[in-house]
Amino acid sequence: MKRGKKYLESLKLVDRTKLYEPAEAMDLVQKTARAKFDETVEAHIKLGVDSRHADQQVRGAVVLPHGTGRTVRVLVFAKGEKATEAEQSGADYVGAEDLVAKIQNENWFDFDVVVATPDMMGIVGRLGRVLGPKGLMPNPKAGTVTMDIAKAIADIKAGKIEYRLDKTNIIHCPIGKVSFGTEKLLDNFRTLMEAVIKAKPAAAKGQYLRSVTVTSTMGPGIRINQQKVLD
Repeated sequence: MKRGKKYLESLKLVDRTKLYEPAEAMDLVQKTARAKFDETVEAHIKLGVDSRHADQQVRGAVVLPHGTGRTVRVLVFAKGEKATEAEQSGADYVGAEDLVAKIQNENWFDFDVVVATPDMMGIVGRLGRVLGPKGLMPNPKAGTVTMDIAKAIADIKAGKIEYRLDKTNIIHCPIGKVSFGTEKLLDNFRTLMEAVIKAKPAAAKGQYLRSVTVTSTMGPGIRINQQKVLD
């Protein structure tokens, strides 16, 4: 793959043979971010589990103490009082069958998170084929299928993120923006890692944390010593 000059300059700052302390990595990820926009900092966590087995799935949600630095658009499927609660709590879009039709007929996806009350899941289920692959399907484990609509929206707006394994047994999550600085990025990183470690399946055998890497949107990967992720 051909890389740009900025990327190659940033790459010179990273020792590819070294496993960095978390604080060192957060310092370095800011120095390697050279784009003209405020780059997102991401954590990529490879786990020693097999996502093909149901008893080795790792999935959940966590509220980052300093948020993600991005504005999140929330769509809520609800009716009656719960729809009113959603509107009053700051949901960007609220509806029922009308929103299902809009998504199906107009290929409309101007939202980042979907929340639904349990009674609406029969309707939302029709969208499984389009929401599922995008990671947008409401899920009780992620707190997005709930009767407490107000809390769900407040948590999401405050920086709640969902983490889950992909097919290669890696979790990919944003932990903030480069402009956050080292301390805030470190707080968010530790909060995410605590949640992932706590979510270790009972069926997982051997080394659980295989590798942990942080990177900015346009920057190179920086490997973290997985033994020190909570230090």
